[in-house]
Amino acid sequence: MKSLSLGFRKLRVVDIVVLGIFMSLLLILGRFTVGVQAWRLSFGFVVTAIASMLYGPLWSSTIAALTDIIGTLMSGSVYFPGFTISAILGAAIYGYFFYGKPISWKRVIIAQLIIAVIVNTVLNTYWLTILYKTPFWTFLPARALKELVMTPIQMAILYYTLNSQTMGNIYNRLFK
Repeated sequence: MKSLSLGFRKLRVVDIVVLGIFMSLLLILGRFTVGVQAWRLSFGFVVTAIASMLYGPLWSSTIAALTDIIGTLMSGSVYFPGFTISAILGAAIYGYFFYGKPISWKRVIIAQLIIAVIVNTVLNTYWLTILYKTPFWTFLPARALKELVMTPIQMAILYYTLNSQTMGNIYNRLFK
């Protein structure tokens, strides 16, 4: 069977197909949000975490970057590389904590806190200050409050999704 390596974990054809499906899901789920303008919750983070758990930080970061670029081009928005960096970092953090390791509350909490504080609150707020030429401290309180509310919800969703029987079945079908 043919595979793609690039010096990292070899990808079989089925792996490339699954990563493509994850990209499609990220594009779709990233566009659908729950909540109001400032308090939107997208479920794309679940797909990123699943891809990171199954394929590790390299491949999940790759699909996160590609999906961010494709999604921006499809929406007709102006592309800003800062958000691609944030997507890569988020996937890499999930991959570091979840790939090849048991999913515990401790891992989920630490990974999600790092993403919420460093990536979502600090970096994404910084990217917005660059884009809109607005002081950092103008955006920070509302974004920090949003992360304070949404992070526990995301933690619960991640823990129960990644530990579900369905995820175990998917893992077994792909890798055993």
